[in-house]
Amino acid sequence: PSEMDFLPSSCANGQAARRSGDALIFGGVFEQYQRARTQFVQTVAELATRPQNIETLQNAGVMALLRPLLLDVVPNIQQTAALALGRLANYNDDLAEAVVKGDILPQLVYSLAEQNRFYKKAAAFVLRAVGKHSPQLAQAIVDCGALDTLVICLEDFDPGVKEAASWALGYIARHNSELSQAVVDAGAIPLLVLCIQEPEIALRRIAASALSDVSKHSPELAQTVVDAGAIAHLAQMILNPDAKLKRQVLSALSQIAKHSVDLAEMVVEAEIFPVVLTCLKDSDEYVKKNAATLIREIARHTPELSQLIVNAGGVAAIIDCIGSCKGNVRLPGIMMLGYVAAHSENLAMAVIISKVSFWAFQCYNQNPVYIN
Repeated sequence: PSEMDFLPSSCANGQAARRSGDALIFGGVFEQYQRARTQFVQTVAELATRPQNIETLQNAGVMALLRPLLLDVVPNIQQTAALALGRLANYNDDLAEAVVKGDILPQLVYSLAEQNRFYKKAAAFVLRAVGKHSPQLAQAIVDCGALDTLVICLEDFDPGVKEAASWALGYIARHNSELSQAVVDAGAIPLLVLCIQEPEIALRRIAASALSDVSKHSPELAQTVVDAGAIAHLAQMILNPDAKLKRQVLSALSQIAKHSVDLAEMVVEAEIFPVVLTCLKDSDEYVKKNAATLIREIARHTPELSQLIVNAGGVAAIIDCIGSCKGNVRLPGIMMLGYVAAHSENLAMAVIISKVSFWAFQCYNQNPVYIN
């Protein structure tokens, strides 16, 4: 028998009513607490989108308030807290450093492996926002073991998670060769090459950008990208209608080709000529600039490579591009003509016949300091 069995029915009913009332109060208190947490993180995340609010949020100690919410029992609160932290860290290096000093990174890395796709995207955004500011902050991300987890995210079924991880890895790699080597050692390159073969354009853009960031530092790092089979897949995307993707593809090929004759020849062997010349007529200025940069990086190595470009009609195409552009977009093309002409008298004559002197004179008249 329970305690209720020995009480008059009126007392028993009263106690039962009080217990029921207490349960309702408890439920209401917890619901109110959850609503307050939700409203707080949503408001902070929204305020963090406007630069004029950043200093006020920083002075209010918002980082310390957001940190425990990364481990909240409500997934939506966790995700929004991570998003708010990412937006704050993205703003300046002081706030990014506050994320590091607040021991927030280990929490993010742990949760990155355990949580759902929405949290993974938000956590990878925080890592990117922290790592972009300086090599020291990027190294802090490496030191907390984030690379292995980000590489695992490259195998996620969700394209958005792959994109967020690719972006973070690229921002870490772009600083220096040591950080790029850390990305390579974590096994990211073969998976990034798989990402540029995915159907989602946004993912392909970011993965191509990350490969470019790794390749730019040294011949050895560029060779690692080549060994993973990147060149053939990048070359196939030169004529993709998406301008932003073409920018990144041309940049990645340029960063590979610039290091050595062998690497430049590998890029040429992917049959990028004459298709790359069509990019010099693209409506997007950065596609034109990156295409001219790629041709320049190939031409500078040997007379034979320069002759190949001349035979493909590259000099005339570059001169037309220079004539249709303004400002520093013309610089890679002008430099390319100089590299070609410097190799031999015959190549110099090929440039002269193309009336390059007329365009050089026009460019000089428009901005003599820049052209010098």
